[in-house]
Amino acid sequence: MLPGIPFSIYYNDDDIMTLLLSGLGISFVGFLLWFFTRSKEFTEIKKRDGYLIVALGWIIMSLFGSIPFILHGSIPNFIDAFFETASGFTTTGASILTNIEALPHGLLFWRSMTHWIGGMGIIVLSLAILPLLGIGGMQLYVAEVPGHTKDKIHPRVRETAKRLWGIYVLLTGVQTFLLLLGGMNLFDAICHSFGTIATGGFSTKNASLGYYQSAYIDYVVLIFMFLSGVNFTLHYFALHGKIKSYWSDEEFKFYLTLISAVAISIAAYLFLSNLYSLEESFRHSLFTVISLVTSTGFVTENYEIWGPFFSTLVFILLLTGACAGSTGGGVKMIRHYLLLKNGIYELKRLIHPNAIIPVRYNKKAVLPEIISKVSAFALFYLLIIAVGSLFLSFTGMDFTSAVGSVAACVGNVGPGLAETGPVMNYSNVSSMGKVLLSFIMVLGRLELFTILIIFSPSFWKK
Repeated sequence: MLPGIPFSIYYNDDDIMTLLLSGLGISFVGFLLWFFTRSKEFTEIKKRDGYLIVALGWIIMSLFGSIPFILHGSIPNFIDAFFETASGFTTTGASILTNIEALPHGLLFWRSMTHWIGGMGIIVLSLAILPLLGIGGMQLYVAEVPGHTKDKIHPRVRETAKRLWGIYVLLTGVQTFLLLLGGMNLFDAICHSFGTIATGGFSTKNASLGYYQSAYIDYVVLIFMFLSGVNFTLHYFALHGKIKSYWSDEEFKFYLTLISAVAISIAAYLFLSNLYSLEESFRHSLFTVISLVTSTGFVTENYEIWGPFFSTLVFILLLTGACAGSTGGGVKMIRHYLLLKNGIYELKRLIHPNAIIPVRYNKKAVLPEIISKVSAFALFYLLIIAVGSLFLSFTGMDFTSAVGSVAACVGNVGPGLAETGPVMNYSNVSSMGKVLLSFIMVLGRLELFTILIIFSPSFWKK
């Protein structure tokens, strides 16, 4: 929280003591926790302990992270403050603020910084946890951790985290520099880079990136949104001279093909409908598609005015997600790819019941257990959207808004449909609805199973 103080001093804002007291207070709580447990005998953390630590860690981070907003009074309601902070850490970008620009710069910086912290957190988590769940595509983890013995995994994971942080900081720095060249001031450039690289979507402006009306800024942001939606393993290989690793990865090619096909189709419609010029049609279409697919949530135009067809298309894009091992949320491209491939092969198996037709990914056969886990994930994902939408409808929200809100929050996208669309926010959602959506945001960011497994009775049995 303390890095926001220099901006508060520079802009002569009234949140200096708020950030200072919050930061020192939380440090004191941390010191007490360490002090009273320093003599406890350390025991090796088991898999169940890991799930519980990660789940509670994200919730506790969100609780403590909301303190500055409450102390300052900019978000006096606890549920609203928790929702905003959880949305930041999970890189969802859903907001309850009706006048973002009224917040002091230090709090705005902290708000954007929650994205940056949460974005890197999920990369390290995905490298450490998802391979154990059979989600594939984590080549860097497999390369760095050939065995799971205690004497090997700790230093290797630490080295992996350092390299990922290096890539993360590099992308953030380069984008900040390019945004400065486009006319943004340093504060806005850093905050928007935090929101882009983490695929979060928090902006310092009420109109999001539409405030700047700059084609240059739009192109810079959409390029870095696209890069942030790519598996960071591929960036790691590329920085070490293996550029071809992008084209040899089937998930990346699927990701690129989907974005290109949808964006070109929408651009053609917008241009032929005389809504924009050719360049504007291409830019707004590509920006919107990348923003939704990568779960960033930045907006330059209100896509809901393009027609009812696009509301349906947007809902479908909310269910996609970027690549595994990226900062993006959602179902992830690799799961869509494996499910689609398995569905096609299932038709062949029906015709040739004696044939053995394995699903292959990057020229390697995918184990049936992985397909089973991916199918279970997809089922739980849709079930959460259905149950969550039903609950929000019970609180008084209309069907379109309810479904769009839940899909946007579990996919960590941010903007939903209708009442929570691109030019609206979540301020009118009921308190019960905000609590539910906060839980759903954390649930989606931790890939469902990490949270759901805690509610399993077998989890608590010895």
